[in-house]
Amino acid sequence: MFAVAGCGGSPKAAPGSSPTGSQAKIGVVSYLTGGGAAYGEAIRQGIELARDEINAAGKVKIELIFEDSKGEKNEAINAVNKLIHKDNVVGIIGPTLSGEMFAVGPITAQAGVPIMGTSITAEGITEIGDTIFRNSLPESLAIPHAVKKAKEKFGLKKVAIMYSNNNDFAVSGFKTFEQSVKANGMEILTIETFADKDTDYSAQLTKIASLKPDAVMVAGLYQEAALILKKAREIGIAVPFVGNNGFNSPQLIKSAGKAADGSIVASPWFPGKDDPKVKQFIAAYKAKYNKEPDQFAAQSYDAMHIIALALEKAGTTNDRKKLKENLATIKDFHGVTGNFAFDAKRNPAMDATVLVVKDGQFTELK
Repeated sequence: MFAVAGCGGSPKAAPGSSPTGSQAKIGVVSYLTGGGAAYGEAIRQGIELARDEINAAGKVKIELIFEDSKGEKNEAINAVNKLIHKDNVVGIIGPTLSGEMFAVGPITAQAGVPIMGTSITAEGITEIGDTIFRNSLPESLAIPHAVKKAKEKFGLKKVAIMYSNNNDFAVSGFKTFEQSVKANGMEILTIETFADKDTDYSAQLTKIASLKPDAVMVAGLYQEAALILKKAREIGIAVPFVGNNGFNSPQLIKSAGKAADGSIVASPWFPGKDDPKVKQFIAAYKAKYNKEPDQFAAQSYDAMHIIALALEKAGTTNDRKKLKENLATIKDFHGVTGNFAFDAKRNPAMDATVLVVKDGQFTELK
């Protein structure tokens, strides 16, 4: 449909073509198969539901092209290059993991293609380039909320920290946990590491149990977090666990079962919010997919609507530069995750709710 311009140029429609009535091609890079596929599936479903609503409204028509990153940086790079140079997308949603965005961000920035992270929370993401946006709340904002609330609620004085040391997202989360714990005047008894795809946490948790912390802070993805919770409860660690964004999935509860109770996490998404838009979204999602939406579905749903709004304001379906410029101007967007605006660095300016798992459900920690 158009040629790809290098070094930040924007593609133009072919001679004689018109954006009126045409579809905007949006690429989606998501973690659809592998250990973190529950994240990617929720993201895909949220985007598809939003696309159906947008297309039905008729102001903008969206065509989605999905690519599976499998949670691997090289797969994400291949997917982004295909979407940019073969599929000629006007913009991209994804990828799922922060490490993937660090790998693909420079590629999209050089090509001038706006890319929107809906689950990317590590520090430094939007500094990669001015085409990079996210509507997912950075760990630097979410974790301090959770740590402060947990301290106030449970009178925490001494804690242990665990994190995955081969995951960019978890390493970033650990650094924020460490800063937040110190800022709240708590003592760190020990810092224990693990790796993505580890299955045995006995050594780390036995050591933690011997130190008798008031809480354990964990930065990792849900599959490892669930195993940590199960082992911790098994050996008698009954204290609260404060998690990073990886805890924000019903899959954590499904995998950990009763062991997930007492897990605390901050999220802009709270399904119990008294908001007609939230209730409408939950009903539509359940009708389409026969399950409850999670934070990842909600954020991707909002992201698709934000991109559609920017395309509508830009008056184009294929001009990447105009899409980027109009995305940056989005303010006062009321989505299912709350009131949203991009700040000067293309990060979300919004509030978070601190949640706790109780009887197998995320509820507000009050």
